[in-house]
Amino acid sequence: MQEDRIIEDLITAQHEVVALTSQLIQIDTSNFGDSPDTVGEMAAAEWVGSQLSDVGYSPEVFATSGARRGGVTLRIPGTDSTAPALLVHAHLDVVPAVASDWSRNPFGGEVDEGFVWGRGAVDMKDMNAMILAVVRHWARMGVSPRRDIVLLFLPDEEAGGRHGGHWLVDNRPDIFEGVREAVGEVGGFSVTVRDDLRLYPIQTAEKGIRWLTLRAAGRAGHGSMIHPDNAVTEIAEAVAAIGRHTWPRRRTTTVDRFLRELAEAYEVSVDLDDPSELLSRLGTLGFLVGATLQNTANPTMLDAGYKHNVIPGEATAGIDGRVLPGYEEEFEETIRSLIGDTLQITTVTSDIALEAPLDTLLVDQMASVLRAEDPGARPVPYMISGGTDAKAISRLGIDCYGFSPLQMPADLDYWRLFHGVDERVPVDGLAFGVRVLNRFLHMC
Repeated sequence: MQEDRIIEDLITAQHEVVALTSQLIQIDTSNFGDSPDTVGEMAAAEWVGSQLSDVGYSPEVFATSGARRGGVTLRIPGTDSTAPALLVHAHLDVVPAVASDWSRNPFGGEVDEGFVWGRGAVDMKDMNAMILAVVRHWARMGVSPRRDIVLLFLPDEEAGGRHGGHWLVDNRPDIFEGVREAVGEVGGFSVTVRDDLRLYPIQTAEKGIRWLTLRAAGRAGHGSMIHPDNAVTEIAEAVAAIGRHTWPRRRTTTVDRFLRELAEAYEVSVDLDDPSELLSRLGTLGFLVGATLQNTANPTMLDAGYKHNVIPGEATAGIDGRVLPGYEEEFEETIRSLIGDTLQITTVTSDIALEAPLDTLLVDQMASVLRAEDPGARPVPYMISGGTDAKAISRLGIDCYGFSPLQMPADLDYWRLFHGVDERVPVDGLAFGVRVLNRFLHMC
């Protein structure tokens, strides 16, 4: 009876999630890295803490590596003390937005045309709001989950988590006590195949990160002279070699499973060694999936010189490398072979690739609750080419999954909203997410 009551009496929570999303967007948590302009995370953490305290919980608002970098945690006790805890995490920070590029104030949280608009609407203040709406509903109804649910609202995900997830794993392992599985971003969103069929990718894997700085040294001198050891030439050749390199396709368990599921959904055959035709049906999502079929390395920065007629003694380049699980060594060997032995390579950021188990009870439960709310749902595992706080959390032996459920309009390009102009989330999608998340957290 209690379960029926929880599922049915969600009207308040479904309305509340819209206001919570809007209010959280209005707190500017733009992450500029270590710049003093990164100031909003603690204000957002205090606001989240107040939303939990207002309904009777006792959350902990904490600072990480400084007073401005803040987060919130809360453990909601379950009825089965022998069951392992589940971590539910979301990040409070967002990437910056240039207001002049937007049709609406990126930090206005405007509700219009069936959407909540603003930076973080899908990445990922919507998930923060859905979590809050569900557990506030539980507090009002006197609901307890089956197992302990550990909530964690984090800073600094958009800059790699050094002041967020990684800091907590190193300094606050007590927060993760008893946790064996975790859910966060990015998964559980709908991709419409036809009116009666929607794919819901659930993230079970993500690529690793290798951000590199290449440094070429040469002889400084006058620009009018002959200079065979020109650092600018050396760095330009290295950047061109990396940028034009065609990486070989590599197959992983998650991506193979995803491609098979896609082929069945679209009722076409698929060549797992060359699925280009299948991916062309997916729009922007196809580009993302394509990036999970190979390692990638993209030149992103160049720096050299200070005057037209002066040959600089040094030139540098930035490379954004992403590596598949199991192919890290291949990446490093390939980069060195492309640039030769004369350039220096410095790894600026390195983080692991992940691949969590696919056939688990938790994944089955995600699929079950999606189908309960959408009979046309087809959940499928997938890998993302970027990174999340799961990279930090998995260091503790915790299996991490992306599950922040949303039902999206068929004509809305979900992936272009991430870090994009006019980022927005559908009001109906938020209500759907609350219903799914409520079922899931209570069931699991």
